[in-house]
Amino acid sequence: MVAQLLTTDQVAERLGVKPATVYAYVSRGLLPSRRNAAGKGSLFDKADVDALIAGRKRVTPNIQTGITLIRDGGLFYRGRDATELARTSGFEAVAGLLWTGEPGHEPFPRNPAQVALARRIGAELPPAARLVDRLRVTVAAIAAADPLRFDTTPAAVLATGRALIATMVDALPPRSAGPGPARPGDVEQTVEAPESEPTTLVELLWPRLTAQPIDDAGRRVLEAALILLADHDIAASTLAARVAASTRAHPYAVVSAGLAALDGPLHGAASEQVYPLLADALTGADPIGIISERLRTGGDLPGFGHPLYPSGDPRATTLFALLAGHPAADAALRLADAVRTRSGIPPNIDLALAALALRHDMPADAGEAIFAVARTAGWLAHALEEYANRPARFRPTGQYSGRPPR
Repeated sequence: MVAQLLTTDQVAERLGVKPATVYAYVSRGLLPSRRNAAGKGSLFDKADVDALIAGRKRVTPNIQTGITLIRDGGLFYRGRDATELARTSGFEAVAGLLWTGEPGHEPFPRNPAQVALARRIGAELPPAARLVDRLRVTVAAIAAADPLRFDTTPAAVLATGRALIATMVDALPPRSAGPGPARPGDVEQTVEAPESEPTTLVELLWPRLTAQPIDDAGRRVLEAALILLADHDIAASTLAARVAASTRAHPYAVVSAGLAALDGPLHGAASEQVYPLLADALTGADPIGIISERLRTGGDLPGFGHPLYPSGDPRATTLFALLAGHPAADAALRLADAVRTRSGIPPNIDLALAALALRHDMPADAGEAIFAVARTAGWLAHALEEYANRPARFRPTGQYSGRPPR
């Protein structure tokens, strides 16, 4: 049977979206595409489009949440504009807002015994272990060492969350100074201890991502990235965290579930896919050539498009404003202009994270680590909501398509 092929405009009409949103579905791996015979534009198998429509109509659990709203191209935490919070607030305050509805004022304390345990276990990992690999190991290790981990009362979850996030960060090895940008395996040598103890999570995280000294601009952009990534409604990793919480899994297990779902190239690890493209653009290479080669060999273009933001990701816009004037940001914007001119797809947060990493000589996986640390606050906020709900409420029924019983 010959496949019936549709153009981008025809697919957009069937889905009731703009053509840019169709390309966003492609970039996120939700809809396969192929080049037409003339080499211009894309074609789509009608069966794939119908499957996407059917998937969107499937019955899903009704998750009512008071945490995050995405509407009309804006992102809001508890009714407050997240981009404004990113420019004016600290991460600890925003985490408190997500957890309780009011900005937090308590610091995130580190547990010395938990940090020591996580560092001992982390030292056994191979040098090539990614930052998020280390975060996952830390969460599992300190969970096993916490005899009160099954306490899911709100006060206990808040105390666990503050200590957990600080310990996850503190257990990461500091970056060593070297002749060039840090690489994923360059974690065995340590830099000298800072002159003063860090007082915020950003100050604690910074030396785990780069050997550059922190300055006001770096502090502000990393703080903004953490805030903008703290939550994003019911993303895949958040759904995984809520399913775990619905079974009354303890907060560490909830975070582990979120980290597992985050670890994909179509979610938290997407910025790592963008990093080499942006590194090439920094050398002065032609943006069109970079895009063409990526499409020729990989078939998609990470760092662009988001189904929830067809007119542009406000998180990316906010970060690019803070990075303005640096070659990494300029290179990212050249790529963005080339893609927007060709297909109308705006950049997303993953391109901005890659620019942040290159701007401050961070490794390719730094964006995913920032994402994971930040989103831990969001997962715990959703866990608090789920603990107050009816337990074990997520039980979809599969549609069996295998061999019939004998």
